[in-house]
Amino acid sequence: MPGAKLDEIDRMILAQLQADGRMTNVELAKRVGISAPPCLRRVRTLEEQGYIRGYHADIDPRELGFEVQVFAMVGLVSQAEADLSAFEARCKGWSLVRECHMLNGEVDFILKCVAPDLRSFQRFLTEELTSAPNVASVKTSLVIRGAKDEPGVPFDVLEARLAQEA
Repeated sequence: MPGAKLDEIDRMILAQLQADGRMTNVELAKRVGISAPPCLRRVRTLEEQGYIRGYHADIDPRELGFEVQVFAMVGLVSQAEADLSAFEARCKGWSLVRECHMLNGEVDFILKCVAPDLRSFQRFLTEELTSAPNVASVKTSLVIRGAKDEPGVPFDVLEARLAQEA
């Protein structure tokens, strides 16, 4: 199991940083029960090993005038690896696309998009997304409201699984 390679302190560090990535190393060390120097070494190691991919501010899009959030389900004509990769690369260049996930099932990709207004999203939809090479279909769902938006992973579930396996 991937999380099993980490010891309990590493997992506590990850959980604490996931909840609050702005805390100081001294505060983090205090919360996980070790001194600051080894805590900082552990954090650097977790970064180097790819467990920590970055640190980000959680920005409220509406506060900046991005009132529209849409999920777009995209079907492609071809699912050859080169075509999938080309679509992923194209998504990385579209500013309104904030997330892009390849799926299995009826649709090939789901995109999370934000836009200041419906007119801006419609322009993106018609001029860029639906007219992109290899795009066969696009179905969209406008977000009315969000009930939950948690980052990362549920550490309580990881700890429960590790306890069962011990």
